[in-house]
Amino acid sequence: MDNVVVKTMEYSGLWVTSFATAGVKTNAMRAGLDEAQCVEEAGKFTCRDREGTINITLLTNAKLTAGAMARALITITEAKVAALQDLDVRSSYNPKAQATGTGTDNAVIISGWGPLITYTGGHSKIGELMAKTVYEAVKEAIIRGSEGSDF
Repeated sequence: MDNVVVKTMEYSGLWVTSFATAGVKTNAMRAGLDEAQCVEEAGKFTCRDREGTINITLLTNAKLTAGAMARALITITEAKVAALQDLDVRSSYNPKAQATGTGTDNAVIISGWGPLITYTGGHSKIGELMAKTVYEAVKEAIIRGSEGSDF
Protein backbone atom coordinates (compact mmCIF):
# COMPACT_ATOMS: atom_id res chain seq x y z
CA MET A 1 0.00 0.00 0.00
CA ASP A 2 2.82 2.36 -0.89
CA ASN A 3 0.49 4.41 -3.08
CA VAL A 4 -2.67 4.67 -0.99
CA VAL A 5 -4.48 7.97 -1.53
CA VAL A 6 -7.01 9.43 0.93
CA LYS A 7 -9.59 12.08 -0.01
CA THR A 8 -12.24 13.61 2.26
CA MET A 9 -15.12 15.97 1.56
CA GLU A 10 -17.81 17.39 3.85
CA TYR A 11 -21.15 19.10 3.41
CA SER A 12 -23.58 20.24 6.08
CA GLY A 13 -22.65 17.63 8.68
CA LEU A 14 -22.09 14.82 6.19
CA TRP A 15 -18.60 13.58 5.43
CA VAL A 16 -17.15 11.00 3.09
CA THR A 17 -13.59 9.67 3.04
CA SER A 18 -12.27 7.49 0.23
CA PHE A 19 -9.09 5.43 0.26
CA ALA A 20 -7.78 4.07 -3.05
CA THR A 21 -4.88 2.00 -4.27
CA ALA A 22 -4.40 1.36 -7.96
CA GLY A 23 -2.20 -0.60 -10.29
CA VAL A 24 -3.19 -0.80 -13.95
CA LYS A 25 0.05 -1.41 -15.87
CA THR A 26 -0.57 -5.06 -16.77
CA ASN A 27 -4.11 -5.84 -15.62
CA ALA A 28 -6.32 -3.07 -17.02
CA MET A 29 -9.30 -4.39 -18.93
CA ARG A 30 -12.57 -3.37 -20.50
CA ALA A 31 -15.60 -5.12 -19.01
CA GLY A 32 -17.73 -6.75 -21.68
CA LEU A 33 -14.89 -6.91 -24.22
CA ASP A 34 -11.84 -8.59 -22.72
CA GLU A 35 -11.64 -12.29 -21.97
CA ALA A 36 -11.36 -13.62 -18.43
CA GLN A 37 -7.87 -14.42 -17.19
CA CYS A 38 -8.91 -16.73 -14.34
CA VAL A 39 -10.83 -19.96 -14.02
CA GLU A 40 -12.24 -21.27 -10.75
CA GLU A 41 -12.47 -25.01 -10.26
CA ALA A 42 -13.37 -26.63 -6.94
CA GLY A 43 -12.77 -23.35 -5.09
CA LYS A 44 -9.29 -22.80 -6.53
CA PHE A 45 -8.44 -20.01 -8.94
CA THR A 46 -5.98 -20.52 -11.75
CA CYS A 47 -4.90 -17.24 -13.35
CA ARG A 48 -2.46 -16.00 -15.88
CA ASP A 49 0.28 -14.01 -14.18
CA ARG A 50 -1.07 -10.44 -14.14
CA GLU A 51 -0.57 -7.88 -11.41
CA GLY A 52 -2.56 -4.79 -10.58
CA THR A 53 -5.89 -3.90 -9.05
CA ILE A 54 -7.96 -0.94 -7.94
CA ASN A 55 -9.19 -1.14 -4.35
CA ILE A 56 -11.54 1.46 -2.92
CA THR A 57 -12.67 1.85 0.68
CA LEU A 58 -15.33 4.47 1.31
CA LEU A 59 -16.28 5.62 4.81
CA THR A 60 -19.09 7.97 5.73
CA ASN A 61 -20.65 9.21 8.92
CA ALA A 62 -24.08 8.83 7.28
CA LYS A 63 -26.26 5.86 8.16
CA LEU A 64 -26.84 4.28 4.76
CA THR A 65 -29.80 2.01 4.08
CA ALA A 66 -29.12 -1.26 2.25
CA GLY A 67 -30.44 0.34 -0.94
CA ALA A 68 -28.19 3.37 -0.48
CA MET A 69 -25.17 1.10 -0.02
CA ALA A 70 -26.04 -0.83 -3.18
CA ARG A 71 -26.46 2.41 -5.13
CA ALA A 72 -23.18 3.70 -3.69
CA LEU A 73 -21.39 0.81 -5.43
CA ILE A 74 -22.71 2.12 -8.75
CA THR A 75 -21.62 5.67 -7.90
CA ILE A 76 -18.16 4.43 -6.87
CA THR A 77 -17.82 2.41 -10.07
CA GLU A 78 -18.87 5.34 -12.25
CA ALA A 79 -16.28 7.56 -10.55
CA LYS A 80 -13.54 4.92 -10.97
CA VAL A 81 -14.33 4.54 -14.67
CA ALA A 82 -14.32 8.33 -15.12
CA ALA A 83 -10.82 8.49 -13.60
CA LEU A 84 -9.62 5.75 -15.97
CA GLN A 85 -11.17 7.58 -18.93
CA ASP A 86 -9.69 10.94 -18.02
CA LEU A 87 -6.24 9.34 -17.72
CA ASP A 88 -6.82 7.44 -20.99
CA VAL A 89 -5.92 4.10 -19.41
CA ARG A 90 -6.12 1.46 -22.13
CA SER A 91 -6.96 -2.23 -21.85
CA SER A 92 -3.87 -4.38 -21.36
CA TYR A 93 -5.48 -6.98 -23.63
CA ASN A 94 -6.97 -4.73 -26.33
CA PRO A 95 -4.95 -1.48 -26.31
CA LYS A 96 -7.37 0.23 -28.70
CA ALA A 97 -10.09 -0.08 -26.04
CA GLN A 98 -10.61 2.20 -23.05
CA ALA A 99 -10.14 0.31 -19.76
CA THR A 100 -13.01 0.26 -17.25
CA GLY A 101 -11.01 -1.31 -14.41
CA THR A 102 -8.93 -4.39 -13.73
CA GLY A 103 -10.09 -7.95 -13.34
CA THR A 104 -9.61 -7.83 -9.58
CA ASP A 105 -11.11 -4.48 -8.48
CA ASN A 106 -12.98 -4.29 -5.19
CA ALA A 107 -14.88 -1.73 -3.16
CA VAL A 108 -15.91 -1.61 0.50
CA ILE A 109 -18.42 0.82 1.97
CA ILE A 110 -18.49 1.56 5.69
CA SER A 111 -21.63 3.26 6.93
CA GLY A 112 -21.81 5.36 10.08
CA TRP A 113 -24.45 6.31 12.63
CA GLY A 114 -25.10 9.87 11.45
CA PRO A 115 -27.93 11.21 9.32
CA LEU A 116 -30.06 8.54 7.61
CA ILE A 117 -29.46 8.40 3.84
CA THR A 118 -31.64 6.37 1.46
CA TYR A 119 -30.20 7.42 -1.93
CA THR A 120 -26.58 7.88 -3.02
CA GLY A 121 -26.86 8.50 -6.77
CA GLY A 122 -25.26 11.39 -8.60
CA HIS A 123 -28.20 13.74 -8.01
CA SER A 124 -27.76 13.53 -4.24
CA LYS A 125 -25.21 15.58 -2.30
CA ILE A 126 -23.74 12.50 -0.63
CA GLY A 127 -23.51 10.82 -4.05
CA GLU A 128 -21.57 13.84 -5.28
CA LEU A 129 -19.21 13.61 -2.30
CA MET A 130 -18.71 9.89 -2.89
CA ALA A 131 -18.06 10.33 -6.60
CA LYS A 132 -15.65 13.25 -6.17
CA THR A 133 -13.59 11.63 -3.42
CA VAL A 134 -13.36 8.31 -5.27
CA TYR A 135 -12.56 9.98 -8.60
CA GLU A 136 -9.74 12.04 -7.10
CA ALA A 137 -8.34 9.19 -5.00
CA VAL A 138 -8.35 6.67 -7.86
CA LYS A 139 -6.90 9.15 -10.34
CA GLU A 140 -4.04 10.08 -8.01
CA ALA A 141 -3.40 6.43 -7.06
CA ILE A 142 -3.12 5.45 -10.73
CA ILE A 143 -0.67 8.28 -11.37
CA ARG A 144 1.43 7.35 -8.31
CA GLY A 145 1.40 3.66 -9.20
CA SER A 146 2.41 4.35 -12.78
CA GLU A 147 5.32 6.73 -12.23
CA GLY A 148 8.09 6.01 -14.68
CA SER A 149 5.94 4.05 -17.12
CA ASP A 150 2.86 4.26 -19.30
CA PHE A 151 -0.43 2.92 -18.05
